Amino acid sequence: MGLNVENLKMNFKTIEEFKSFKEYGLEELSMLEELHISMVEDNTTSPFYGIYYGDRLAARMCLYVREDKLNLIPTSEKYLEIWKLEVLPAFQHKGFGLMLVEFAKSFHLPIMTKPRVKSQSFWKKMNFVPVSETSTRLIWDPNAVDTQIIS
Repeated sequence: MGLNVENLKMNFKTIEEFKSFKEYGLEELSMLEELHISMVEDNTTSPFYGIYYGDRLAARMCLYVREDKLNLIPTSEKYLEIWKLEVLPAFQHKGFGLMLVEFAKSFHLPIMTKPRVKSQSFWKKMNFVPVSETSTRLIWDPNAVDTQIIS
């Protein structure tokens, strides 16, 4: 079965699929609100990307293009922000998260994220480093000479 990262269509089927990702009591981990805000039937330019296993959405992320107004990244004026990367429990440890991050890296822009609890080792394995010594945000920069802290 060929697995691909694909842009998720903004429709009511996607909302139903997202409900299986919602963790009760942690409203911020659900992308339902963002989906409702920007819903246009089958909008092909949504910031949502996912991986289907058969007909089931197994992993998803929200990927935004941002301007670096604070000059956090000396090598680029724009960066991507990975927001709410999640893999359903039945599909964890099978490379789905890796596929999503590699897809984001294929844009050849720096990538920033704020990792969830207990995901630090995943991001470290993906060569993300802290934005600064005091920041909880992590960055991957394709233009960085090494993987040291950016600032």
